[in-house]
Amino acid sequence: MSRLLLASAITLALAACNGGQSGDATSTAEATPAAPASLDEIELIPREALFGNPERANVQLSPDGRYLSWVAPLDGTMNVWTAPADDLSAAKAATRDTARGIRSYFWSYQPDTLLYLRDTGGDEDFHLYAVNLATGESRDLTPFEKTTAQVLGVSDRHPGTILVGMNDRDPKWHDVYRVDLASGERTLVERNDQEISGYIADADFALRYASRARPDGGEDLLRRTGDAWEKYDEIPFEDGLTTGFAGLSKDGGTLYMRDSRERNTVALFAVDTATGAKSLLHEDARADIGDSLADPKTGKVQAVSVNYLREAWTVFDDGIKADLDRLAAIGPGEASINTRTLDDRTWIVAYSAAESPVEYYRYDRGDGGKLTRMFSGRPALEGKPLVPMWPLELQSRDGKTLVSYLTLPPHADADRDGKADAPVPMVLLVHGGPWARDAYGYSSYDQWLANRGYAVLSVNFRGSTGFGKDFTNAGDGEWAGKMHDDLIDAVEWAVKQGVTTQDKVAIMGGSYGGYATLVGLTFTPDAFACGVDIVGPANLNTLLSTVPPYWASFYQQLVRRMGDPQTEEGKAWLTERSPLSRVDAISKPLLIGQGANDPRVKQDESDQIVNAMTAKNIPVTYVLFPDEGHGFARPENNKAFNAVAEGFLSQCLGGRAQPIGEEFAGSSITVPTGADGVPGLVEALESHTQEVRK
Repeated sequence: MSRLLLASAITLALAACNGGQSGDATSTAEATPAAPASLDEIELIPREALFGNPERANVQLSPDGRYLSWVAPLDGTMNVWTAPADDLSAAKAATRDTARGIRSYFWSYQPDTLLYLRDTGGDEDFHLYAVNLATGESRDLTPFEKTTAQVLGVSDRHPGTILVGMNDRDPKWHDVYRVDLASGERTLVERNDQEISGYIADADFALRYASRARPDGGEDLLRRTGDAWEKYDEIPFEDGLTTGFAGLSKDGGTLYMRDSRERNTVALFAVDTATGAKSLLHEDARADIGDSLADPKTGKVQAVSVNYLREAWTVFDDGIKADLDRLAAIGPGEASINTRTLDDRTWIVAYSAAESPVEYYRYDRGDGGKLTRMFSGRPALEGKPLVPMWPLELQSRDGKTLVSYLTLPPHADADRDGKADAPVPMVLLVHGGPWARDAYGYSSYDQWLANRGYAVLSVNFRGSTGFGKDFTNAGDGEWAGKMHDDLIDAVEWAVKQGVTTQDKVAIMGGSYGGYATLVGLTFTPDAFACGVDIVGPANLNTLLSTVPPYWASFYQQLVRRMGDPQTEEGKAWLTERSPLSRVDAISKPLLIGQGANDPRVKQDESDQIVNAMTAKNIPVTYVLFPDEGHGFARPENNKAFNAVAEGFLSQCLGGRAQPIGEEFAGSSITVPTGADGVPGLVEALESHTQEVRK
């Protein structure tokens, strides 16, 4: 199932925090020296340190514990590196991508073999590749045009093969194949003629459960009976975003379900596959079940998280409780277990806090649990003036609780109590989705903006996920309505609390957050001083009419929550809620960023509103990247856009800005219109063009 959101990482928080009440900010940040009295006294953190390639990321161990792996630059492009687990000095690149880089990879159970996913220019047609470390051979396991691979099963019982879904026959639906890792040969397991949206396979690669979307937006739950699928349960439309399969134990005896049916928040249940008996494992009245930990040998769930203001864990298996306690003692931030070896003797742990980028540890469970720090993902940020993030509970005008997060620049919170000492300009940073959420943790955007002198406020408006289905479903039919009211209410809170002033607030976001930016400047043109829209839709009719074909199983959820462009009523609603229909209202500066290959929010979405503004002589700065998709994956492009955004915000809000300088080096940046709207942009583009021509 695909959704309109930017990629986000889910982390395992092992330390609880004290929650803020009624808009009061609290944090577990460690005591630090008093902040400087003015912005000028604070070190300017270079964009390269924040948005350039990390030194290492996504660190893993092979299931047999022989190899350590990570993603790191090779000639400036992110690739997978491996090293013997006991000799990091022998590291070498296992992949050699030269385009947008590789970020998604994982180990197979075949010795010396890892797998990675790669698309082309951000088109999200992800192909699955296998790399044999012994021979250096890389093989495309899904070598078909316009095909998006889905990995359905990897098992230690069958190390030489994997289950993969491929939509090369029908772009809407994925057939299931068993693929040989050595030869690449595929064997059909099931031709998907029944419009199955998702499969659950057991450890022997037998398809056991499946789901199928219904015309009403709900889902049928299916189980395998002989050679056929039998409906045994269903998910109503209102639970469609919050209920679904959560895994199967390796013995096939327990099916795990995330379930909000006949309740509000999502709980975790264990279902006996032989009898159908259902038992509640964990629930929380405030928030949904989040991530889980499962035994690598048995697949049995051992612990589960709930994230309200901060993520907290409940342990079911006493055998790992002492281990999690040791990881929680690393610090007040959050620790995530990246990988566990098959024998469960060794874990790779990532630790970070809002003011501390990720650090990687090796945890050996024997000998009382030995924890060894290996390295930092971004050592260039060590010792830099990073700041805390403060969880909040704000109230909407109609009484809903909006879990939010506030980041303050150092000079505005000298005693680090989460309350502004004096008003500063503010950026309202809106998350994508909208069926996603903001959460506590390190954020390069929050730290960047705070370092430039801005308070940053992120709001989980209605429609966000994680706080129960009632809160999520309250966003239905409320695009540019009550969802936007929640954002306005949060800004008003910030003004009343002295965080900022009404005339010094910008709105910024990607995907749905980009749409919210356009809504802010068209539906409430006096509420914001300016806006930064990244891959945001401007015309909801064309957005829904051009979704990727493999979103077919999710389409009815989309149109029931938004509006159906194939009906007159739905089309009228979508037109009315589209920023494109209110271009005349735009009176504040607007910066738009777009990837030309975006399959979700296509370039035409940005082109439409830019063309409409240009026709009416309304200024707009439009930045377009020909080699990007839904967001800017190449660090060269991300830095380039943020250099433009930094100058744009400085001119609008009065914060400081690092000059663009040589930030366009290696970027594909183009600015079809409005380059003169950002200080130094015209000159930087001319210099960049000259360098490219050399």
